[in-house]
Amino acid sequence: MSLVLGPVLRHVDETSASVWVQTRAAATVSVLGCAARTFEVAGNHYALVPVTGLTPDSRTPYEVEIDGERVWPPTTSPFPPSVIRTRGPRSERGNRIIFGSCRYAKVTDPALAASLGIDALDAYAARMIRRPPEEWPDALLLLGDQVYADELTPRNRRRIAGRRDRRPDWPDDEIVGFDEYVGLYQDSWSDPEARWLMSTVPTAMIFDDHDVRDDWNTSAAWRAEMGATSWWRDRIRSALASYWIYQHIGNLSPDALASDPDYQKISNYDGDTWPLLVELADRADAEIDGSKGLRFSFRWDLGRSRLVMIDSRNGRILEGGEHLMLGENEFSWVEEQVEAPGRVEHLVIGTSVPWLLPHAIGELETVNEIAAARPGRRGRLGEWIRQAGDLEHWAAFRKSFDRLTAMIDRAAAGGPLTVSVVSGDVHHSYAARAHLPSGGRASVHQLTCSPVHNRMSWMIKPGFRLGWSRAVGVLAGRWAARSGAPPKGVSWERVTGPFFGNTIATLDIDGDRASVLFEQPRTAATLNELARLELTT
Repeated sequence: MSLVLGPVLRHVDETSASVWVQTRAAATVSVLGCAARTFEVAGNHYALVPVTGLTPDSRTPYEVEIDGERVWPPTTSPFPPSVIRTRGPRSERGNRIIFGSCRYAKVTDPALAASLGIDALDAYAARMIRRPPEEWPDALLLLGDQVYADELTPRNRRRIAGRRDRRPDWPDDEIVGFDEYVGLYQDSWSDPEARWLMSTVPTAMIFDDHDVRDDWNTSAAWRAEMGATSWWRDRIRSALASYWIYQHIGNLSPDALASDPDYQKISNYDGDTWPLLVELADRADAEIDGSKGLRFSFRWDLGRSRLVMIDSRNGRILEGGEHLMLGENEFSWVEEQVEAPGRVEHLVIGTSVPWLLPHAIGELETVNEIAAARPGRRGRLGEWIRQAGDLEHWAAFRKSFDRLTAMIDRAAAGGPLTVSVVSGDVHHSYAARAHLPSGGRASVHQLTCSPVHNRMSWMIKPGFRLGWSRAVGVLAGRWAARSGAPPKGVSWERVTGPFFGNTIATLDIDGDRASVLFEQPRTAATLNELARLELTT
């Protein structure tokens, strides 16, 4: 078949949509009478089809044609037709947004499949087909670890073991080459239920560490350690090039794509664009505070709701003694998007790693940041603890944590009814309510959903339960103060959770009201409600 992967419905507005596909050969791809030529990357072929002229607030079934041949939907399919649902008066009223992170590909090995459990996204899709389209979600937010380049399935291990183009110095248990990344995305996105869901629900994505490698950009010491290997340059080029193709470009609006010089150059290039993507990946990896013209953070307008997604991985500034989640230029851009004019009643801020953690763990991360910055043996010990314990969330970048908190405080005082910070990464799910100095009218919450499909370490449950303990949090706060950590400009309490196991969350916005629902799969086609929380109080 000439269609390898997709279609994936990406950015959608009132009159246009973007549909992403991967094809087997160079071709013209058409959707609803709109066409785009594929561009080639190392023998692989891709297109992002701009579908224009749509009617606001409409639902339009669509097919995909490659060189005039219909390739989607399949001839026989258990799923309803894929549709493009544009924004309009309905989205002015509300939005249903599903979100989660950390989705391991489906496997055939019985023991591994049992340990991974039921994929919550698959179960959600299977339930969707039995519900009327009016109840389908308006957006899907994938908040990191869409693929695992360092935790391979048995299928991927066999695939890379059989490759003849692998260099002897490449690790035999990790993805390095671009074609190997192509295999990861195909394994994850060809799953039938997820493939159909992503073809009919506008999907926004941001990466986290496992899309590249565990602890990616934790610190300057980590970068130096990776940079000293003979294979890291190949790895980061493959990771960032594949991210740009499979995830990033579909996040952008038509106007952003039209003004993006990299997208224009690569999508219109006649020939293999791999050298162009190598140059792009090198710029992204060497990014110095937005000066290279690359920004992976983005914004979606959803009627009276606004999504601002923050790149909290590649945007980190770690050189020259700095330790920032985002540099000045990119953080200023994020602040401008959050505070931009417009009627915004519900602000959604996406970041792969949580802003507000269990209290004791957040304090530990701040103390560790102080310790790791010290010279000599104590600093090296702090760095080892940072990497071993994955202590690299917002609380471990204290200057950035404080700036994010101040931005959210200004937003909460400026008019929205709710501010929801949605995140993943930490392999448990919870909601926490924040209290900020301004006392603005907006209710502010951290909403964390993770994993969608992954197994759990035996340490997860006791560690996070202890981290949420009020008494332990008080002790950790005193410890942090004695270590030199300044007071935080926010307090918070857990209001639901923690929940462990595969989970999908729904942010439901209906006029002035907003709520969040956490669900876990009971069977391959049903989900159990864990908790429903009203966010507007």
